[in-house]
Amino acid sequence: MVRASWEEYFMNIAKQVATRSTCDRKYVGAVIVRDKTILSTGYNGSIRGMPHCDEAGHIMENDHCVATIHAEGNAILQAAKNGIRIEDAEIYITASPCWQCFKMMVNAGIKKIYFGEFYREERIFETAKKLGVELVHLK
Repeated sequence: MVRASWEEYFMNIAKQVATRSTCDRKYVGAVIVRDKTILSTGYNGSIRGMPHCDEAGHIMENDHCVATIHAEGNAILQAAKNGIRIEDAEIYITASPCWQCFKMMVNAGIKKIYFGEFYREERIFETAKKLGVELVHLK
């Protein structure tokens, strides 16, 4: 067996986290890491206490389900809820972030974003470059 690199290791964990997603339109997982230590995880799912999309259906706007909170947002919220500082951290996401999540991650102090598949949002690349945030596509 070949030992996984740190990037493979954390992305594999993000993929496992995605299996908890409750919106069956897209399964996404996120893992926030600093100094090779996991700080928080998140997956896309409904607001706490609300029915899940895969049970109750989707609330669609502009071809997006707006009933869910994205994986990245849930990982940031989980860290905040537990009093965990994520400034200067890295995040591993199974899909590239939407514009809203990208802005949230940058404002939370995340400095490096690893993502699996590319998903829709091109403007994150130019903005990340301007801000000195590193985007890494792990294929």
